[in-house]
Amino acid sequence: MPEGHTLHRLAGSIDDAFGSTVPHVSSPQGRFAEGAALLDGTVLERSWAHGKLLFVDFADERTLYVHLGLIGKWFVLPVAPEHAETGPPVTGEVRLRIEDGRHVADLRGPMACTVVDQGEVARLVARQGPDPLQEVSDLNDPDAAYRKISRSGKTVAELLMDQGVVAGVGNIYRCEVLWRHRLHPLKPGRSLKRASWQLIWDDLVHLMPYGVRTGSIITLDDVLEDTAAALARGETPVVPREFAVYQRTGQPCLRCGSTVRTKVVAGRNLFWCGGCQRRT
Repeated sequence: MPEGHTLHRLAGSIDDAFGSTVPHVSSPQGRFAEGAALLDGTVLERSWAHGKLLFVDFADERTLYVHLGLIGKWFVLPVAPEHAETGPPVTGEVRLRIEDGRHVADLRGPMACTVVDQGEVARLVARQGPDPLQEVSDLNDPDAAYRKISRSGKTVAELLMDQGVVAGVGNIYRCEVLWRHRLHPLKPGRSLKRASWQLIWDDLVHLMPYGVRTGSIITLDDVLEDTAAALARGETPVVPREFAVYQRTGQPCLRCGSTVRTKVVAGRNLFWCGGCQRRT
């Protein structure tokens, strides 16, 4: 399932392509025909994300809500000149298509795709935890996440994957952030100190925007430095897929040399160092 930075990046792509325009909205597959008819021919005002939920606001207070789930894909692509009038041919099972002659966005295989009103948008977001990619506010408060964590007997690793606790964090970010701060992933949430939670939150706030800008999860400091320098020069950085512990079972920890361990936690393979991740 895509982590939160992917949805924020996608929202930006939709805005860049269709924001403040009146695109054609259709459902080639037919399963979203009624919803597409409600949105077709109306102004696409803005796109935004909260955690792993994507929202596209249209005129008349209608919002398209999309959850990609495990297999959903949504790409925004330029339209070739020869297809500018008729649109590119449909390939595969396309639930939703947005197009305007210059760009096309085809949505395939989402877990959720529906038109909702503002009340439902508020309810959907309220069920989520705070999103590190959103400004802190009364509605996006990391202290609310810690209150849930500090009362829970579940492991910290489980809680970080719970979208009702913190929104947008997936398996890679949870493994890497816990390693970065030497935190033991299998300790219960109620044993996590407030200062340790602040370290986690602040680091997610630091790391995840790089994911939005590059489309890649970056957690190693040397890669972060190289990426920041490339972005400052206006270049497109080449980001290696390298991590400290994620998918490195049995290999030596980059920090202390101890063996990287693995265990299934919250339905996903958790990776951590048995040597240096002892902080509670």
